[in-house]
Amino acid sequence: MYQDEYKRWLAADLEDCDLKPELAKIEGNDAEIEDRFAVSLKFGTAGLRGVLGAGTNRMNIYVVRQATQGLANWVKTQGGTQTVAISYDSRLKSDIFAKNAAGVLAANGINVRIYDALMPVPALSFATRYYNCNAGIMVTASHNPAKYNGYKAYGPDGCQMTDDAAAIVYDEIQKTDVLTGAKYMSFAQGVEEGLIRFVGDDCKDGLYKAIEACQVRPGLCKTAGLQLVYSPLNGAGLVPVTQVLKDIGIDDITIVKDQEYPSGYFTTCSYPNPEIFDALKLGLELAQETGADLMLATDPDADRVGIAMKCADGSYELVSGNEMGALLLDYICAGRIEKGTMPEKPVAVKSIVSTPLADAIAEHYGVDMRNVLTGFKWIGDQIAGLEEAGEVDRFIFGFEESYGYLAGPYVRDKDAIAGSMLICEMAAYYRSIGSSLKQRMEEIYAEYGRYLNKVDSFEFPGLTGMDKMNGIMDTLRKEPPTAIGAYKVTEAIDYKDTAATGLPAANVLRYSLEGGATVIVRPSGTEPKIKTYFTTLGKDLAEAQAQKDALAEALAPLFA
Repeated sequence: MYQDEYKRWLAADLEDCDLKPELAKIEGNDAEIEDRFAVSLKFGTAGLRGVLGAGTNRMNIYVVRQATQGLANWVKTQGGTQTVAISYDSRLKSDIFAKNAAGVLAANGINVRIYDALMPVPALSFATRYYNCNAGIMVTASHNPAKYNGYKAYGPDGCQMTDDAAAIVYDEIQKTDVLTGAKYMSFAQGVEEGLIRFVGDDCKDGLYKAIEACQVRPGLCKTAGLQLVYSPLNGAGLVPVTQVLKDIGIDDITIVKDQEYPSGYFTTCSYPNPEIFDALKLGLELAQETGADLMLATDPDADRVGIAMKCADGSYELVSGNEMGALLLDYICAGRIEKGTMPEKPVAVKSIVSTPLADAIAEHYGVDMRNVLTGFKWIGDQIAGLEEAGEVDRFIFGFEESYGYLAGPYVRDKDAIAGSMLICEMAAYYRSIGSSLKQRMEEIYAEYGRYLNKVDSFEFPGLTGMDKMNGIMDTLRKEPPTAIGAYKVTEAIDYKDTAATGLPAANVLRYSLEGGATVIVRPSGTEPKIKTYFTTLGKDLAEAQAQKDALAEALAPLFA
């Protein structure tokens, strides 16, 4: 069957000139044909993500058009403004995919608001809300390697699409022939007919104003003299991040030259993920040359930000997403209490795999810390609940361990623009009182205990990868461990059991261990990986690290 589909593509008059040579090159190679045509990219709450190329199991204009037709069919049942917002990042063909999506929507009589240049995830979420859209589309593969692209779908609230809506869209996609089923008009025709319009300066300025309103100590940065090195990792962060930082008074910004301008090839780092050292290497070298107080890097779609902080001896230390979440929560709480801007009954939100150190900090400041499933839409869902109750101002901060932060209700996804601003403001504040981020982090550990949070990932590529991942999770459910290494399991929670957790069902297993450590096992929602999240608590870092290493060694054979 996949051979028939391959032949159909080979015979078709394909508009993308890159696809025909690829199809010709794999003629007679059954494994390559099977890999591209045996299955289709699955549309879910995270939208689509896959390798660029020809076939139903690749990202190309036809798969994008098919997905957008499915989305259009759903939008047409929703009433409202019949409008969809679109943005895109620097990845290869992101602009082409965005314009193809716009052409499908326009051909279906749906209005489009598209950015006239690449803009990040928070800008898409903001525009979706600003224009009262039925949906939003962000063309990106986040921090994946250069050969990937993807398509995130958003609901009218600016959150990534709900399970129910995504299921309807998926059903509509299944009814749409990938090559011929989508209605389509050229981008130019859509513009001429008034169906496709660009996002206005009023919306762009509104985003910047909303972000800058999240400052804890407005005006502080103008006199603090913070020296910053910044890398957009060749993504969408350059313009918005530098705009906001300059607006709040940070002018001493040195950009990493080889990572400054948009490029989907990511030639300086194979994996443009600010969670990993290789992506930050050039920035660290530049920070050491310039003696900067801080080094920041945002990922290609600028929803995550990673940092390195300067230590007393002049060296630089990478800060984990959990540590930065704890630092920001502590800074926002202390600062807002000092400034008299802390709301009554304040609420913070984090994912279940993020550090319990944040729970301890929240308790200290009298903040209601809510733990939700992994995926920033669940943090957005908590904000939406507060908004419905007329209490949205109670929300002060949300974060995930994967370097995603949000400190206001103006968008419903993580925001590296605001994250960068608050991290810089926090660093400037500690600098102004003769302290530093490093010193404050050590003070937090001294007060609450030396938490260590580490994530290990196990990859399962290829067509059989998902089956292997499902098999591992099934085995863990059928034969739950009574101990992990030398540590007895005191409680096992299966997040598919909604009655036990009070949360929506999720494919996540959590093990609490004797002595206070926890291990969480969770398949990734966007990549063929199983992730294991370790939290250990020791009298010092060495003790916490030794326990983590022992637990990881005991678990590793499960994922072989």
